[in-house]
Amino acid sequence: MPKTGTFVIVGGGLAGARAAQTLREEGFDGGIVVIGDEPERPYERPPLSKGLLTGGAEPDSVYVHEAGWYAAHDVDLRTTARAVAVDRSAREVRLADGQHIRYDKLLLATGATPRDLAAPGVDLDGVLRLRTLADSRRIAAALVDGAHLVIVGAGWIGLEVAAAARQRGATVDIVETAALPLRRVLGDDIARVFANLHRDHGVTFHFGAEVDEIRGTGRVSSVRLADGTELPADAVVVAVGVRPNTELATAAGLTVENGIVVDASLRTADPEIHAAGDVANAYHPVLRRHLRVEHWANALHGGPAAARAMLGQAVSYDNLPYFYSDQYDLGMEYGGHAPPGAFDRVVVRGDLAKREFIAFWTAGGRVLAGMNVNVWDVVPSIRRLVAAAGPVDLDRLADPDVPLDELQPPATAPGTQTG
Repeated sequence: MPKTGTFVIVGGGLAGARAAQTLREEGFDGGIVVIGDEPERPYERPPLSKGLLTGGAEPDSVYVHEAGWYAAHDVDLRTTARAVAVDRSAREVRLADGQHIRYDKLLLATGATPRDLAAPGVDLDGVLRLRTLADSRRIAAALVDGAHLVIVGAGWIGLEVAAAARQRGATVDIVETAALPLRRVLGDDIARVFANLHRDHGVTFHFGAEVDEIRGTGRVSSVRLADGTELPADAVVVAVGVRPNTELATAAGLTVENGIVVDASLRTADPEIHAAGDVANAYHPVLRRHLRVEHWANALHGGPAAARAMLGQAVSYDNLPYFYSDQYDLGMEYGGHAPPGAFDRVVVRGDLAKREFIAFWTAGGRVLAGMNVNVWDVVPSIRRLVAAAGPVDLDRLADPDVPLDELQPPATAPGTQTG
């Protein structure tokens, strides 16, 4: 294991910060440089659409480490620094200010950028996106009692912002091209649970709708839909997904396909360069396919996995995807991976109307993913089912009187971690 040299981490988010921490915990004595383009030290993103918007989280609770941690552990944290090029032959990272930083190992944890709308008016003041701590603060400032908020996109971020806005007293309209929120990933029955949840809390949906124009003089005042409907808006949040920040990797000649392509050790085709977090399209040894995961747990665990691999340890990153969401009185956790079109049946154990259930996305009798809604302490069992090598009895899976652990097929694959 290398003890000296310089390891450079491009990306000042959770994955990069956790990688730096792991390098020190594993005994690496060399230089560590973390390059982040935000003025903030590394922080976690889930509170940005949850507790920071509702006021339930303390502002300092988002940070990965206390302010003095980086200096105390001899980590050179460079904020408001932007990497613009990677020279693989010289093993250097060039910054926008002209500095060159040599590396022995490089980790690309460059994250993702919100996608925008192709509509006039997206640059008006009051049209907001949610990715950074500064973005969250701007949205929180707009969530005042009586304000009119239009959210474009009924994905997880859009729904969480809607819940926070309603809790703060704002009027909320959600514009979504599909017929239901999250329909492609959840299926109709589970998508209706979330639609009804938000309707019960006063949210107005506009399904099958597209934004034609965002209007205003200097500042947004309304959103005009393609069918002519005009929605008053004091602020607009655009939440239509993200794209991975692969520009550095592409320019450096690394393989990029829906993210930076890496193996199960999070290593690119260049053995001195790894990638982790939202930007990495990693081979998953349990799911047996490449997968790019944008959720918090992937950054939390992927950064340390990449760090250990950079140190020469044998790493097979097999954590199953996991995320959670809190909306009003609904809390949920999701484990596994069931992309649109991959499942042929959704099995429900519990009561959809009461919003207390576990849903399983299955294909050929095999569990691809599970989501527990207001049902707790079942994530390890769900993950064991997802990681199983064979099918389960779906009728027993739907029966709440049958313990989940009794459904475990005899042959299982690795990858049942709970983190």
